Amino acid sequence: MSMKTLIPALAVVGMALLRTSAFAGETVGPDGEKATPASELKLADEEVAKLKGGKFTAALLWHTSSDFVNAVTAGASDEFTRLGITVVAEADAGFDAAKQKSDVETILAKKPNVILTLPLDPVTAAEAFKPAVESGVKIVLLSNKPKDFVQGRDYVAIVTDDLFAMGKRAADALAEAIGKKGKVAWIYHDAQYYVTNQRDNAFKATIETSYPDIQIVASQGISDPARAEDLANAILLKNPDLDGIYVTWAEPAEGVLAALRAAGNTRTKVVTLDLSEPVGLDMVKDGSVAAIAADKAYELGRAMATAAGYGLLGKQAPAFVVAPTLTVTKDNVIAGWQESLHRAAPQSIQDALK
Repeated sequence: MSMKTLIPALAVVGMALLRTSAFAGETVGPDGEKATPASELKLADEEVAKLKGGKFTAALLWHTSSDFVNAVTAGASDEFTRLGITVVAEADAGFDAAKQKSDVETILAKKPNVILTLPLDPVTAAEAFKPAVESGVKIVLLSNKPKDFVQGRDYVAIVTDDLFAMGKRAADALAEAIGKKGKVAWIYHDAQYYVTNQRDNAFKATIETSYPDIQIVASQGISDPARAEDLANAILLKNPDLDGIYVTWAEPAEGVLAALRAAGNTRTKVVTLDLSEPVGLDMVKDGSVAAIAADKAYELGRAMATAAGYGLLGKQAPAFVVAPTLTVTKDNVIAGWQESLHRAAPQSIQDALK
């Protein structure tokens, strides 16, 4: 899940919960909910038939527009088509909580039976979506939860990535790239946000428990991606012999790559999370990037739409659902881009592979 699209939507969670999830080796929800794999969300033929006969409608209220959102939308739309549910409206809040509130008001005039959404702000979203809840609309949430919302009463389910798996994949990929020994830096998201915190801590826990010959010699939090290059310069100055660097998501990873290039460093390997063209291009050109851990955004959309079917049928849905992840390398970048985002890899990456 692109963190560039999610950082404005902060969800606060206790750090004790994050430590527990990391060392337990599993992803947990914002309130500690146990994760259910998206593959377990299924509707029987008779349930699908009942949905098709219901003439239900749906609205998609997104936080922004991006390749990630487009992939989620495609997955949801395809599943809604299979279920006979008509999408009657889509909206993009542009990271503006007030705009999202207005979008809800506008959409409710069309009387949708279902809303799929990523709430931008837990507090304002609670107020914004209250009229939808009171109208009986079935709400399925992507990653974030409005404050004090209760599953089964106010929303059907939360759907997000298998966060621990993404961090573990990044750790395994970096370990492989440096021969399972050496010194690495850990650049983590310096904010209390359960999505990035679990991913970052899963990387750290995996290195510490599975790779005894790898030492994390530098740990640096980052809250502003624009500062990534300066932070990386400082880390490299103190640790010129670094074998690898983990970066919390792709945008700050671009700054780390800039620092490595400026230093003429061609030996330190980088892993990060979420697909981006600049990071992917460096990888296929045999640069510093060894691998990218990514989610299956199309599957997130499919799972959200299926969960909406549960809500419409009055069928109890799992509270917290996670979609699978994948490791993207130079060898599988074309297939990986399609599998994650349900679209072709950028032309620059395709050209670089020729």
